[in-house]
Amino acid sequence: MQKLNNLLKYNFNTLVIFELIYKLSTGFIFIPIFFALFRLITKVSGFTYLTLENVGSFLLNPLVIIFLIILLLLITFYTLIDLSTIIIILDASYQKKKIKLKDALILSFHKASLVFKKENIFLPFLIIFLIPFLNMGISSSVISTVKIPEFIMDFIIHNKMLLILYFIVIILLSIILFRWLYVLHYFILEDCNFKEAREKSKKLSYKNKIKDFLKLKLSVFIIFCLYLLFILLGIFIIIGLYKIFKNIEIIQSLSITLIWLLIALSLIVLLTIMTPINYGVISLLFYEHKIVNKEEIKELKISNKEKKNGYPRLRKLKYIVILLIVVSGSVLTNLVLRNKLNLNIEYIRQIEVTAHRGLSKLYPENTMLAFKEAKKAGADWIELDVQQTKDGQIIVMHDHNLKRTTGLDKNTWELTWEEIEKLDAGSFLDPKFKGEKIPLIKDDLQFALDENINLNIELKPTGKEKDFEKDVAKLIQEYNFYDHCVVTSQVYDVLENIKKANKQIPTIYVMSLAYGDVLSLDQADGYSIEASSINKKIVKDIHNKGKVVYAWTVNSQDSIQKMIDLNVDNIISDDIALAKETIYESKTSDVVRLFIKKVNEWLG
Repeated sequence: MQKLNNLLKYNFNTLVIFELIYKLSTGFIFIPIFFALFRLITKVSGFTYLTLENVGSFLLNPLVIIFLIILLLLITFYTLIDLSTIIIILDASYQKKKIKLKDALILSFHKASLVFKKENIFLPFLIIFLIPFLNMGISSSVISTVKIPEFIMDFIIHNKMLLILYFIVIILLSIILFRWLYVLHYFILEDCNFKEAREKSKKLSYKNKIKDFLKLKLSVFIIFCLYLLFILLGIFIIIGLYKIFKNIEIIQSLSITLIWLLIALSLIVLLTIMTPINYGVISLLFYEHKIVNKEEIKELKISNKEKKNGYPRLRKLKYIVILLIVVSGSVLTNLVLRNKLNLNIEYIRQIEVTAHRGLSKLYPENTMLAFKEAKKAGADWIELDVQQTKDGQIIVMHDHNLKRTTGLDKNTWELTWEEIEKLDAGSFLDPKFKGEKIPLIKDDLQFALDENINLNIELKPTGKEKDFEKDVAKLIQEYNFYDHCVVTSQVYDVLENIKKANKQIPTIYVMSLAYGDVLSLDQADGYSIEASSINKKIVKDIHNKGKVVYAWTVNSQDSIQKMIDLNVDNIISDDIALAKETIYESKTSDVVRLFIKKVNEWLG
């Protein structure tokens, strides 16, 4: 730890100033520029929007491929500036030389520009995908993590073979990463191309991969523990001061403000120093392994001129800003405590919860039992999937093939209703559900009418149907169910056919990917979007058109809370209790008041 402390401390100001500038410019300048370039790509290639239906043809467009390669190289270049600058500053510290930020950036720009050489063409794989995907705390602020969408992870988790394959892939990628752990150091500090850097890194990390992995993980753990310890210590000091001066009314407001400020500043500091600390650990390992292997440690040519003292006026301004934040925060908190200011935000729309395939977390999916239990659990809607049998009956079934849920390796269009109704659709989940049947959609419509619950009816076309949409529309008309259902599909043509059959039926377009002008899809009365594709802009745009946003499939508390914050209209989940509880808590409690209540308890 002492070696790491010395490495970071020698050029600490340069390192921190760079990281703050880089993170601010990333959020306010460069990320918007990258998104603007991507929008330009879609516009030039003639795609006004992107969904799962057209993303394949978009990615296969030759013009798009060229543009995306250029964009990928630009992102890699910008990311490399961050990582190169950190490594260069750390190398200067190792050489016991002071380095100006300007000098570090000049060197960094030169090194980053090498990504455009053909021998370094695979460097983006390491920078943009491998490091962020494994989330080892050594990625740039441009790309923090590459995440697999939640609905795909849910599917993987519930499939043993896919789960095993997933872990195998993670292990293999981890092995590759730790063989390549020192690639950037060789690339930046020793002017190696990507292939040479890989070979040298592989040789340097030989016999050290597990130790290096554990040391890197340990550094992340220690940083997090120190962060928590610092916050707790600060809170206890503030509480102690409050107890001494508690007779002064403003002190309570001041104490709460200081706690908020401490947490916010601590988080900013953590985000600023996390990457430099982790690269500090890697740099130390790099130098240590080179010494053990008797490799020459090459030195970058760095000016050793001492920096002049900082700007006194700037320091004074910093203290004035901090004082203003503390005073204004204390006044605001005092107004809240005295009930002079209400920070509760009214929810314009009532967020509803849809049970995904019924209460499928506990009961066999798409069965009457799952639907009944979803109603008991408090679901506002039930999502179900429908297909057409060989003899034209509309059944409730998700998969085209019946094997997963019934054990019969046949497709829905190959069997009549008489054959399908004999199948056991419950034992696949648990033997105690043996005898559960695949229902007809008309059974669910009647159940929904009797129990006063809404239905999200997703049509799953196979290409073998005849009058599929017309038959569904007729049933909805027969049961007069217009006001209690939506018809949804991942195939936009299905929604067009539903509207042709009956314009009164509300339709929702289901999208795994939503980008661009999706509002031009005017036969959709709303959009059911995979949660990771939802952002504030798309929700606002859809609401401004008077349409609704459904989020699927959202199963963790953090994801549910994020959808609440984004103000979606409907959350589709496998965990109804969690979704309802999270929505209830978010609507009935004010975060600020809850925090004040807890602090008051601490203050005694």
